[in-house]
Amino acid sequence: MAVVSAPDDPDALLKLAAAHYNKLEIPEALDCIERALRAAPALPEAHIQRAECLLLSGRFEEGWEEYKWLSVARKLMPDTDKPQWNGRPIHNGRLLLIADQGFGDVIQFSRYIPWAATQAAELVIACGSKKRPLLAQFSELKSLHTRWETIPEWAAYVPLSGLPRLHGTRLEHIPAPVPYLRADAALIAHWSARLGRLLPPGYRRVGVVWTSQTVQKYDCSQFVTLATLAPLAELDKVALVSLTEGPAMTEVGQYFSHAPLLNLGPEIRDFSDTMAVLECIDLVITVDTAVGHLAGAMDRPGWLMLPYAPDWRWLRGREDTPWYPSLRLFRQRAPQDWQELTERVAAALVARFEAS
Repeated sequence: MAVVSAPDDPDALLKLAAAHYNKLEIPEALDCIERALRAAPALPEAHIQRAECLLLSGRFEEGWEEYKWLSVARKLMPDTDKPQWNGRPIHNGRLLLIADQGFGDVIQFSRYIPWAATQAAELVIACGSKKRPLLAQFSELKSLHTRWETIPEWAAYVPLSGLPRLHGTRLEHIPAPVPYLRADAALIAHWSARLGRLLPPGYRRVGVVWTSQTVQKYDCSQFVTLATLAPLAELDKVALVSLTEGPAMTEVGQYFSHAPLLNLGPEIRDFSDTMAVLECIDLVITVDTAVGHLAGAMDRPGWLMLPYAPDWRWLRGREDTPWYPSLRLFRQRAPQDWQELTERVAAALVARFEAS
C-alpha cells in the first residue's frame, strides 16, 4: 500500500481516506485527512474531503468552513479584482451569485436566494442555460446571465454553495421553506393529459430514475440499472414512469416485465417538464440525482435509494432529511447491495398504497 511506503504522501492519504469514507469509517477518514493536511496545509482536495466528512456527521459549523475550499479548487469565473462576499450587507451595490456545481447542488442551495436578497441592494446570477428554468422562479433575482460579458457591474460575488456558511446554517435549523420551486400550470395540464392517454386507468403512477445523465462525472457506485428495479416492476396496478435521461434510456428497450413502463426521457426538454410530470404522478423513486432534489424542493413525495456511504447532505442513520421534508431515505445496509434495498423499497411501496 502506498501509505506504508510513503506515510506522509498527501495523495495516498486522501485515497485511503476515501476508502474509509466508503466504509463509513469517518473517524479513520478524518485521521488520514488531518495527516494529509499536516503535509500539505493548502491542498484544496484535502479540505473538501474533510468538509464532506464533517457535514455527513452533522458538524456543520466546522464543515461549512472547509466547504468554502470548493471555490479554491474550481475556477468559478474569469479573473477579477472584486472580492468574494463576506456575508455583510451590501446596501448600495449589486451581489453576483454563481450557480456553481451540479443541478442537485443548485436546487438545494437556491433556497438561500431570498435570504441573500435581504443582504444586498440587488441580486443577479450567473448560470448555465439548463439551470434557468429553476432559477428564473426566484423573483429576488434582478437578472439571469449565461454569458459573463452580459453581467452588469457588481460589488462582490459568491457561489451558491457558499451561502449556507454565510447564513450560519446549523443542523438544528436548516431552512426548508418548501415548496420553493413550482411547476407551470400549463405544463401540468399538458402532462396530465398525456399521462392520462398513455397509462392504464386506475394504476398508481410511480416515477423512476436509476441513473444520472452526467454519470461519467461521478462515482458510478451510486447509480443502478433499470434491471435493478425489477422488484418494483413486479407490483400489481403500478405503472412506472421513467424520468431517466441520457444514454441510460436505451435500457428501456430491454424491459419486459409486469408493470407498464412509460419512457418520458426523450420528451423532457428541461426541468420545467420534469417539475410538471412530478405533479402528475403519485411518487418518484430515484437514486441520488437532481430529480430527488427537485421533488423535495417542490414538496412532492419522493424516495431516495442511497448507497452505503451516501453523499454528505443525506447525513447518517435517518430516514428523513431536514433539507426536504417530503423525501424519505432508503439506505443500503451493506455496500453495493442494491437487491435488498430495492426489495425493501418495493415492500414499502405496497404498504403505502394499501394504507391509502
